[in-house]
Amino acid sequence: MKPLAAARPPLPFFLDGGADARFCVFHSPSHSPSPDDACRGAIVYLHPFAEEMNKSRRMAALGAAALAADGYAVLQIDLHGCGDSAGDFGDATWESWLDDVARARRWLQRELGDRLTEVPALWGLRLGALLALDAARRAPEPPSALLLWQPVTSGAVLLTQFLRLAVAGQMLAAGSADKGGTAALRERLAAGETMEIAGYQLNAALARALDAQDAAKAPPPPCPVHWLEVVAEAGRPLPPAAARIVQRWQEAGIAVDTQTVAGPQFWATQEIAECPALVERTRHALSALDHAA
Repeated sequence: MKPLAAARPPLPFFLDGGADARFCVFHSPSHSPSPDDACRGAIVYLHPFAEEMNKSRRMAALGAAALAADGYAVLQIDLHGCGDSAGDFGDATWESWLDDVARARRWLQRELGDRLTEVPALWGLRLGALLALDAARRAPEPPSALLLWQPVTSGAVLLTQFLRLAVAGQMLAAGSADKGGTAALRERLAAGETMEIAGYQLNAALARALDAQDAAKAPPPPCPVHWLEVVAEAGRPLPPAAARIVQRWQEAGIAVDTQTVAGPQFWATQEIAECPALVERTRHALSALDHAA
């Protein structure tokens, strides 16, 4: 793999304003000597859920910078109610996040104009990968490709894991005991209650949408897929659930490239962690796609 080109400084900005303001960071393709040259492609990055977003900012920035240095235009967007974007997390919905994905793609297409020769790809990490899959299926023009880092395959499983944080908090509180576990919390959400969990306000509509997202049951994506999974030790295969999904997509005729890389679970570690091998493997995967084309 060729070394990285000199990176251009990323451009932070707000897409639109007021209640619609979405904080973005644009990484311009570094290899283009002039604004009129074509770039290798454009990519929208979609971040993980809740605190995983903050844990992953470092890796997202490293990945975006590397892809930009390889000639891709990359747009990172903080979704509605997340990060530095307008709105509260408690007001965010799955639909508002899908709208943000579409807005980000349109911005890239307007910004790059004739330099862009294909529809922007979607790159999602954890829940961002599940969002990218749903956005790809709904889009009038499918993305050129999907880049999935450690994709969450079941929104219901992720929601259960998130609710366990609230259960743990209840059990640690003085004089408190387990009052029905996650099942009781789901009942409160089903009744329309907004709940505070680990500092995040989770509304009932978003909880219902998360429960409905299941990559194992949804139709295959309408474009090629690069699936990269972080594992504890080199040589480990994809988890069985992920492997079954990949097999179903491949049997449906979808080109799916799967790779595993050893490294830390940087989206969940106590301290901010890096997995440089994941970035390098991603560069190799996209470079191989270019050669195949």
